[in-house]
Amino acid sequence: MDPAEVLMEEAKARQKPILEAAARGDSEIQRFFSGTTAFVTGGTGFLGKLLIEKLIRSCDVKKIYVISRAKKGMSSKDRISALLKDCVFDTLREANPDFGNKIEPVEGDVAELQLGLSVQSWDTIAKKVDVIFHMAATTRFDETLRQATLINVRGTREILALAKQCKNLRSFVYVSTAYCQATRDRIKSEVLEHIYPSPIYPDALIGMAESMGDKRLVSITKKLIDGWPNTYTFTKAVAEELVRSNIGDLPACVVRPPVVLGAYTEPSPGWIDPSCVYGATGWFLSAIIGVAHVILIENIDACMAPADFVTNAVIASAVETHNRHDNDDKQLKVYTISSRSSFNLGMILPAKSSTLTE
Repeated sequence: MDPAEVLMEEAKARQKPILEAAARGDSEIQRFFSGTTAFVTGGTGFLGKLLIEKLIRSCDVKKIYVISRAKKGMSSKDRISALLKDCVFDTLREANPDFGNKIEPVEGDVAELQLGLSVQSWDTIAKKVDVIFHMAATTRFDETLRQATLINVRGTREILALAKQCKNLRSFVYVSTAYCQATRDRIKSEVLEHIYPSPIYPDALIGMAESMGDKRLVSITKKLIDGWPNTYTFTKAVAEELVRSNIGDLPACVVRPPVVLGAYTEPSPGWIDPSCVYGATGWFLSAIIGVAHVILIENIDACMAPADFVTNAVIASAVETHNRHDNDDKQLKVYTISSRSSFNLGMILPAKSSTLTE
């Protein structure tokens, strides 16, 4: 048998018990989500697609509201229709051809005030949604500070305002990054699972992004984010503080994924999204398909995890957060997806053994 065929057979064998377990529908997590209504930001992105697919295929949710904006001549509704044709849903499509009926597109933009939602959409979500997954973010390392702030920080403020108006909210999950505290002064040290002091008050940063001129804001960016490698990780650190200081009595948590690779098992072994081939996944892909025979990487340590491991951890964290809140443990928890109970910036953490740690 061809070596590639052997690998595929092994991958399918690895996937079979997972699909069988999901089909039973009797786990605590599946019981929690069965019949619930979720609201997802970032649903058209890499991790957002996987989250939607997993929630419908394994958790039998009632409905998922997915916010998206008009882009490249396509309306929000058109973008969601295109999303449903993505190969990430092939496994789900075979079992449930009508899965798209559970996905409800909502026109909006996380970079806008009130998420760009209409009054009707805002009220509908507030009345019907049980669980919120806030995954939308600009992950560009070279993003301007203004745009990174409006999306990553102000967008988080706006969705927290919406969450507080949800009448039946059972869990709010904010997806951050394991590298939000990867600052220069923490090299070769541990990053603990708590919210670190913010480098700037969130409202102050939002005010600067809303009112300061382009030239002035660009000129102070380097000094303002000093210690952070880029505006992405900087604004994620500020957004975590915004969550901490604004959650009130919400059942909320923060999940910090590492560098995300292609899927290990679900929805199909090796699945990758075209949008991620420019990152770490692209390095491996270029070697696998023979485009690159040698990749020069200096002494760089990185924490990585398969995309389906991250998705499962995000879903599990929602249930854990609800249970803790019901037991009167209302402390904001941070969950880092890594292979160890502490995340050391000087370690290479093998993705194969990644777990949800607390």
